[in-house]
Amino acid sequence: MKKLIALFAVSTLASTAATAGIALSGAASVSYDDNGSAASATTYDADITLVGTAGGTTFTYSMDVDRASPATTGAAMATTIGPVTIAADMFDAAESVTDSGTGNVKVQSVDTGVTISLDAPIGDATVGLDNSGNVTVSGTWSGVTVSHTAKNGGDTTTAAAAIAGMDISVTNKAGATTWSLGTTVSGVDLTLNSKQAITAAFGLTGNTMTVSHVAAVATAVSTATTHSVSAVKAYSTVAISRDLTSGAALSATYSSKDDSLTLKASVAF
Repeated sequence: MKKLIALFAVSTLASTAATAGIALSGAASVSYDDNGSAASATTYDADITLVGTAGGTTFTYSMDVDRASPATTGAAMATTIGPVTIAADMFDAAESVTDSGTGNVKVQSVDTGVTISLDAPIGDATVGLDNSGNVTVSGTWSGVTVSHTAKNGGDTTTAAAAIAGMDISVTNKAGATTWSLGTTVSGVDLTLNSKQAITAAFGLTGNTMTVSHVAAVATAVSTATTHSVSAVKAYSTVAISRDLTSGAALSATYSSKDDSLTLKASVAF
């Protein structure tokens, strides 16, 4: 009997130790959209993420559970050995290959792969190499974070910094440059990007009100890798959200794109 009790105690301890290294998080929401003059619709979304940690190794698994059969949305493992970090993406996410007028890809790419990063003593920079042969060098110097990736089809360089109260980000990809600016003026958070999209968020009697202007999208012809893009006129949205003491959040969003009002309730844990 003592041996049985001792065995149960050991089993319980092992189970508790294993559980202690697992973190569970998730989010769920339900939205009602009157869709303007079109038929109204109710949509649901629920996601769960599990993170298991053992020493310097972390495994992350996520899934979409708002369906009859839960679907995997991500599976990745990362470990650190001295100055070397190895990250493995083990889930090949499905990509749309249909022509919906938004520039969807024509051929699905393989998203799985392994990346090896080295914290090299070259001015506080990190050097990374993935199984596609892409090399990335990144680091922060004088408050400016810079990353450069050398790869086939065009290099990518990004730079981000906080200067004089503004968050600035610039990206050059295969010769095309985009940028974004963010700042706070009199309690209003403002963002602006190179596509002429503007967002302003501010507190309003216990709520948060966000006003956004979405820039127009021009028609783009089909390419060897993507479908065509349909033109969309510029439109604006106004969203009012409130965090409840219960832990849930409520929001109401009006869009001038289709004269619609969307009501949403969500919770994250």
